[in-house]
Amino acid sequence: MKRFFTLLAIYCCASSCTTDAYFEENKEIANRSWNYNQIPSFDIKINDKTAKYDVFINLRHTNLYDFSNIYVLLHEKGNSLIDTAYRKEIKLAELDGKWTGKLSGSLYEIQYLAKSDFVFPDTGTYTFGLEQNMRVNPLLEVADVGIKIIKK
Repeated sequence: MKRFFTLLAIYCCASSCTTDAYFEENKEIANRSWNYNQIPSFDIKINDKTAKYDVFINLRHTNLYDFSNIYVLLHEKGNSLIDTAYRKEIKLAELDGKWTGKLSGSLYEIQYLAKSDFVFPDTGTYTFGLEQNMRVNPLLEVADVGIKIIKK
């Protein structure tokens, strides 16, 4: 019986820490060299216009990335939604130079909450795009970028 409760406690802890994504896709940046004209896009099918969603920007970079942050433009378009672009600053390193992302192999991984409790105005397909908005072109040592959406 004691073993049952131990297994139940482990299961509850593990299941409470995981959040299933409604949508998640990442796209590789060729040669880890992100140009202004390279805007990865992600098509998301929304079936419930009453639900709230959290929208995350995924980013992976190497330790050779030259900056402590990155500016990206988050483009949105879709049914009953005005085509918009939001400029987001994602902090990648602390003042002492320590990377803030999780280390996975040779890459640092960040998930940045770009929109909280977002409600899509209608059902249908929506497209999100990610454009690098730094002062250098191409932006080196960015491995891939993506979008993750969690339905609440």
